[in-house]
Amino acid sequence: MGDASLVGLMGRVTGTVGPGLVGEVMVRVRGGAEHFLAYPADGKGRIEPGTVVMVVEHLPPRTVYVETVYDS
Repeated sequence: MGDASLVGLMGRVTGTVGPGLVGEVMVRVRGGAEHFLAYPADGKGRIEPGTVVMVVEHLPPRTVYVETVYDS
């Protein structure tokens, strides 16, 4: 899996993402769903569990930077 393979994919926050926090998101990839460590793309926003996000950067193997698409 290359750096860009997750970019643009949607996921759902399962553990709060925010400054000073190591959040978690579940992303549908490779025919299943996988958990990734997540940080806010803007470096300062807080994203609560259940929020739908988009991956804007992937740092292999398991870290992503995300931005909010919409709250559920």
